[in-house]
Amino acid sequence: MNDMAQHTQIRGLLASGEPMERALARGWVRTRRDSKGLSFVELCDGSSLAGLQVILDWDALGKEALADVSTGASIECEGALVESPGKGQRWELRASRVTVLGKCDPSYPLQKKRHTDEFLRGIAHLRPRANKYGAMFRLRSEAAHLIHGYFRDLGFFYVHTPIITGSDAEGAGELFRVSTPAAPGAGESAGQGDAFFGRPASLTVSGQLEAELLAMGLGRVYTFGPTFRAERSNTPRHAAEFWMVEPEAAFFDLEDDMALAEGLVRHVASGVLSSRAEDLGLFSRFVDAGLEGRLERLTGAPYHRVSYDEAVGILKKSGREFEYEPAIGADIQTEHERFLTESHFNGPVFVFDYPKGIKPFYMRLTDDGERVRAMDLLVPKVGELIGGSQREERPGPLLSRIGELGMDPSAYWWYLDTRRYGTVPHSGFGLGFERLLMLLTGVSNIRDVIPFPRTPGSLEF
Repeated sequence: MNDMAQHTQIRGLLASGEPMERALARGWVRTRRDSKGLSFVELCDGSSLAGLQVILDWDALGKEALADVSTGASIECEGALVESPGKGQRWELRASRVTVLGKCDPSYPLQKKRHTDEFLRGIAHLRPRANKYGAMFRLRSEAAHLIHGYFRDLGFFYVHTPIITGSDAEGAGELFRVSTPAAPGAGESAGQGDAFFGRPASLTVSGQLEAELLAMGLGRVYTFGPTFRAERSNTPRHAAEFWMVEPEAAFFDLEDDMALAEGLVRHVASGVLSSRAEDLGLFSRFVDAGLEGRLERLTGAPYHRVSYDEAVGILKKSGREFEYEPAIGADIQTEHERFLTESHFNGPVFVFDYPKGIKPFYMRLTDDGERVRAMDLLVPKVGELIGGSQREERPGPLLSRIGELGMDPSAYWWYLDTRRYGTVPHSGFGLGFERLLMLLTGVSNIRDVIPFPRTPGSLEF
């Protein structure tokens, strides 16, 4: 690779240790300012938050030839990378050649002004060029790499679980049904299910059950992929399509599970603080002034741990008026999660050992048969970030729970087999990737941390 090709990304040019006689930069024009025979162009290519200032000399390049170098246009510039006399930038490119690769229509909606998030959601095909969303999607990429690195270093294998499934891991019934046309002359009845599979099929809400099967042979596994929920919750915290990180480990108990979850959040938070400080700075300045302190708490003191009963007791004694009255046997609501993390503990907290009546069938029963070995990691601003449990590895109690919930045991014969053939204690959890990004950036709406959100009534792009 020649020297010029190594620096075709703007971040490489901005990080250059010395000037270059010949440098090449390609990108989109963010702004253009004309003054005294010169054009000052801010050129961005998405590789960094900062753009590169390019100086265009009208006499050398021809003013008429620069007519199409307008906001939004894509251009290629070649010239000398020299020290800049301007404040806040070390280098600038004095262009000796400019080629317009793509003209931009004057109706281009991303002008140099603040745009609302609502407006930008309507142009999701263009918003990656906006500062905020360029920073968001670079952070999203970095966080994904950090997650993969964390599990790889701990000996976990990355596995792929089905997107189309015939089972409901949560028992919630909020599933997207998959359907294909019936074969010619075959017909199809509602009871028969999908014509292709010959039984009801859905988009998965979780890869957990299949991850458990893989953990029974590989020991430690994790899946990181899209999941779907047909829940008509048009709120800032819910989406119909979202990404989940779901590790599963044989021979792990609930304590191991909580330690794994805490280590993951710490690892990602510290990683983005060190590698994407510039992008995080944008969110600290313009989105959430308390973001930096909150991220430092994520990487600092150990996370608090309280039982479900203790958590409900704290809520009852708080003197706070809640919309939903806290009570033993009832689920912990978002307002309760926010109080625990933002007012009482002022940081992340694990709540564990929930009543079995509010949790799914696969969670391990405690000795009294009334609780399950479940845990939720609650964090400020977001609420529940991670939900997990020690799985029920004993065949008898598992079969009893399936029956209690009115589920068909025959639909889970393969899952029950793992309890018949060499069962072992094992644990795992699910982390909502978009909620993690909301935590890392302070962004309050899930629609703004995923490139093309899928929500009730919205299927654009």
